[in-house]
Amino acid sequence: MAASTGKTAAKAEKSVSGSAPGGLKGLAAAEDAGKKAKGLPPVHLWNPEFCGDLDMRIARDGTWFYMGTPIGRERLVRLFSTVLRHDEDGKYYLVTPVEKVGIMVDDAPFLAVAMKVEGEGREQVLTFTTNVGDDTVVGSDHPMRFEIDAETSEPAPYVHVRARLDALINRAVFYDLVELGVEEEHEGRRWFGIWSGGIFFPVTPAEEMAF
Repeated sequence: MAASTGKTAAKAEKSVSGSAPGGLKGLAAAEDAGKKAKGLPPVHLWNPEFCGDLDMRIARDGTWFYMGTPIGRERLVRLFSTVLRHDEDGKYYLVTPVEKVGIMVDDAPFLAVAMKVEGEGREQVLTFTTNVGDDTVVGSDHPMRFEIDAETSEPAPYVHVRARLDALINRAVFYDLVELGVEEEHEGRRWFGIWSGGIFFPVTPAEEMAF
């Protein structure tokens, strides 16, 4: 069974890479555009026709699936992540110069898997690294947000990576983040939160802390 699953995954990766029917067209051109720009492909400048939905899904744990099979090649996942766009209609797309296809995202498209801390107190600066290799320095351009579950009262922490694309901060990193928390007056109320880049990011009212 394991061998069969491996063959299925390999076929899936070959298809989505654009080398077989049903693959994303223009992926190589998008990659070249990113290299020329010495950064990410300029997906915000591309407006190809919508070509339908692709059977691709990003799970809450950051795993990418194609036709129900995990995509195991890290380089391919990274490449797909560079052409991912979250449009104003609230949907997620993979966009190349010649094609735009819809995909499903269970929660946030990225997962923050590591955190670096520089400085202390109000001078503290946090940098998160995502599962696809992006480094995000938390501040005014890349804020954190915390959504509190109404039933469990547990916070779901996110950091903005780029252009409406967020990363869910994984549980282990969040525990480390909480250790950096302090109480501050915020909008006339006492809050527990985190400092980074000169900005206080409130997590929960101090009297409602449940973690």
